[in-house]
Amino acid sequence: MKMSARYFKLLAGLAVILISAVGYGQTTATLSGTVTDASGAVVAGAAVKVHSLDTNADRDVVTDSAGEYVVPSLQPGSYMLHVNASGFGSYTVPRLTLQVDQRVEINVKLSVASTGETVEVTGAAPVIDANTITVGQVIDRTTVQEIPLNGRHFLDLTVLTPGGVTAPQNGNLTTPSRGLGANSFITAGNREDSVNFQINGVNLNDMVQNQITFQPSINTTSEFKINNSTYSAEYGRSSGSIVNVSTRSGTNAFHGEAFDYFRNEALDARNYFNRKGAKQAPLKRNNFGGAIGGPIWRDRTFFFLSYEGLIQHQSLTLNSGVLSLAQRAQVTQVGNPASVALLPLIPLPNDPTGTRFIGSASGPVTVHQGTADVLHQFSSKDTLHGFYAFQSDVRTEPNLQGNTVPGFGDSRNAHRQVLTLNETHVFGPKLVNEARLGFNRISIAFNPSFVANPNDYHISDGLNSAIGLPQMTITDLSLNFGGPSGFPQGRTDTLGVVYDTATYLTGKHTLKFGGEFRRFLNANFAGDTGIVGFNTTANFINGVANVFTITPSTVSSRVYVNAVGGFVQDNYKLTHNLTLELGFRFEWNGTPTEGANRFVVFDPATVSLVRTNTNGFGSVYKQNYNWEPRVGFAYDVFGTGKTVLRGGYGYMADQPATNAVTPLASNTPFAAPVTYNSSTAPIPLTNLYGSAAAAGLTVNTIDRNFRNAYTQTYNLNLQQEFPGGVAMQIGYFGSVGRQLRARVNLNQPVNGMRPYLTLSGSSPIAAGAAVNSNFAEVDSGGSSSYNALWLTARKNLAHGVQFNMTYNWSKSMDLNSLGSQGGYVFQDSYNPQTNLGLSDFDVRNRISANAIYDLPFKGNRFVEGFRLSGIAQWQTGNPMNIINSGVAATVNGLTGTGGTVRPNLVGPIATSKSILTNGNVGWITSTVCPASGVVAGCSFVNVNGFGNLRRNAGTGPGFADIDVSIEKNTKLTERFTLQLRADAFDVLNHPSFGQPTLADTSTNFGQISSTRFAVSDLGSSRQLQLAGKILF
Repeated sequence: MKMSARYFKLLAGLAVILISAVGYGQTTATLSGTVTDASGAVVAGAAVKVHSLDTNADRDVVTDSAGEYVVPSLQPGSYMLHVNASGFGSYTVPRLTLQVDQRVEINVKLSVASTGETVEVTGAAPVIDANTITVGQVIDRTTVQEIPLNGRHFLDLTVLTPGGVTAPQNGNLTTPSRGLGANSFITAGNREDSVNFQINGVNLNDMVQNQITFQPSINTTSEFKINNSTYSAEYGRSSGSIVNVSTRSGTNAFHGEAFDYFRNEALDARNYFNRKGAKQAPLKRNNFGGAIGGPIWRDRTFFFLSYEGLIQHQSLTLNSGVLSLAQRAQVTQVGNPASVALLPLIPLPNDPTGTRFIGSASGPVTVHQGTADVLHQFSSKDTLHGFYAFQSDVRTEPNLQGNTVPGFGDSRNAHRQVLTLNETHVFGPKLVNEARLGFNRISIAFNPSFVANPNDYHISDGLNSAIGLPQMTITDLSLNFGGPSGFPQGRTDTLGVVYDTATYLTGKHTLKFGGEFRRFLNANFAGDTGIVGFNTTANFINGVANVFTITPSTVSSRVYVNAVGGFVQDNYKLTHNLTLELGFRFEWNGTPTEGANRFVVFDPATVSLVRTNTNGFGSVYKQNYNWEPRVGFAYDVFGTGKTVLRGGYGYMADQPATNAVTPLASNTPFAAPVTYNSSTAPIPLTNLYGSAAAAGLTVNTIDRNFRNAYTQTYNLNLQQEFPGGVAMQIGYFGSVGRQLRARVNLNQPVNGMRPYLTLSGSSPIAAGAAVNSNFAEVDSGGSSSYNALWLTARKNLAHGVQFNMTYNWSKSMDLNSLGSQGGYVFQDSYNPQTNLGLSDFDVRNRISANAIYDLPFKGNRFVEGFRLSGIAQWQTGNPMNIINSGVAATVNGLTGTGGTVRPNLVGPIATSKSILTNGNVGWITSTVCPASGVVAGCSFVNVNGFGNLRRNAGTGPGFADIDVSIEKNTKLTERFTLQLRADAFDVLNHPSFGQPTLADTSTNFGQISSTRFAVSDLGSSRQLQLAGKILF
């Protein structure tokens, strides 16, 4: 019987895993080297002892016939290296620090015993890793603990590494969540949802949108490493960067700290848009906690406990267009009951022009996080390491979902957990195994802050309960209130993982092989307040809407996903100064399933809605199989470890986020979503749902041939170590992305007519039903490219000085920049290639630097112990995507979706920063040409068709920020130290502006009304923070 191709591929992939045992990400370090005598001849059989200075654990190996030794799977920390051989004197490195996921080479030269010489050298890990193709950087404990971080979130340090950029304002996962930090970052041209986060080698991603589940406290973070180009085959699941976080463990000595960080708006400068005359937006922040670690059973069992709390009272600055007094009078005069009822929810204008509201909205945050770490050494051959963290957080977001006036937004309550267990077993000098298992879990609920029954406001939107009002936009005012749409909602996600990795040494080969199994459960519920759009103020006054979308029922789903991965990696030392790496990884990312079989998809071949696993229709899309090679070299040019040329190529695939399929459970018959969009035939607020339902059903679907996204990365770089422990790197880094996730309108009109007006009469669901609306299809039609020059210089802390500097020249292009978070962006869903342009996060030039300097004051405890540290960042602006917001051109018979069509370009896009009378900052000086034709100063013509202006054709404001810190450490006793600290964020009070309004028919077109990030985050305004610590 002939086996199907599908099962053959699956069995072939499983065979790779079974052959290799079962493995995954590396958070331990490897120490290796060659032992020679004074003449350079290799010494076989030399005894090598690696002794932990933290726990007194020993690892013993002997050199092979080539005089080489390798000690894998070492916990990051401080070690002593001791080497001796018969007939030779001993060799000792008394202190050597190993970092997370680091390969360190220490070559040893022994003298003959007759000289009586014992060599002892001052140890430090080489600043250049000459034995791997992986391009990455370790952020060490000193940097994590000492660098001034606005919010004390370790992910803020990722932008200081090569290839990193400060996120654009329109980012999603990269936008800082107040009190919690960002959920991802952008580096090396990768999308924000392509990062693989690991803690102690266990996955820390929330697979719904592939963000970090939560950021571990700075207290419990020992160090972390970012790998962002051509990494080892042991890493998979994501096509972007790998972040390995190593947590702090106890040692044989008790250590700990207690701290409090304090901020108050009385110490801060005003945000640029929070002008004098208006009350300064309040910000009161207390960040407090403590940690303690030490031995439970000396030399055997160690613990480390931490707690961190945050209580933040904050109001966010708002600057929005609103109805003028004359327009408010018109509302009353016309007397539409819905518009009259809504009028009190829109604040009065309070700026000099009488058209804008400038004020603030409250957004408090409370966070509590506790962690526990236990390390037990059964013997020199067995070590067990466990870590658990729990976080609860509650916050109110008044404008995160797009609201521009106070009184709306949402509140969200979450519990987050992670557990990791790691067991390292030394079978012998040639074989070491690392087994890991763990889980991460998030339970979160989002609820509208403004709760009302829409019928009380004469809005008939299909709801008849106090959930909330639709989220409403008046386009020409850039006013947004009500909602938020898509709320209330919530989910509980659990990801369980099992990994195993073995390291086997044979001759010049260091072989790693292993695999992993993951199971993810995502339980969702989602209500919807709906979306209402008015393309003109006149339509709002008359109570008629151009846009309406709602799913008027609570939709539930339980999504299950299994995944299996396996790899083989060979690190082959071809000569003493040339290392080759060859790796291969297979990944089987299971197609998602729904627990109650509630997924419904659209089948274009039969023009039908079909429930999966019925009517001969299988899973939501075909199963994917990913074959991922990795290859490269590292060449120690002069054999000294100081000049290394490396190059590599890697193929990495993404496991799709589950929010690609959750909308499928909201199709009929499990819900009755409707969408209406017309500029010429608006529908009344008093009959929204009835009018929209007459147009037909709304459909969510996914391409049956949906593919896993993948990235191919490649680089060639040169590293050079200089005197003083300074290392520099220059290199070319590039990548291409293919099969990237995107959204298209499968029912986009063709010559004014939608291809699907009704379902087939034989459709298993809703036979013959009208479907004169958009079909939102998730597909894999996106692509990207990235090319860059990276230049770095760094010096580890020595003699009181440490620094790291990077310069990036880069260009990133794509069809769409947001995957799991993206909506409609294609101007023409039938021709996505017309969307090719600069990525939303493209930055042409970027410089970043951070440094620590211990002031050389000596004498007594009052003048000693001063330390300065700081961060400086500068980058050019992100692209601007100017859109034709004349709804007649964007919707009627053209796309079916607003906000995607661009105008024609008839002149250069002129920009110039200026201060406007309404308090905004002018940026785009080019204007839209009048209907009469092109005139001086106009650059854009709105046409009833697809414009020729390319996507992201303009450039917005850049970003600049300098943060500094001064601290004083005073010895109170031999064991206790008092640390007093002052941090100044954006010390020069330089506002980094957000993007201007890009809808070309808006009265605020080209104007900037906010900083890139809100107050309490980087680059918003000068903020001071005072802190005190007791350390022991």
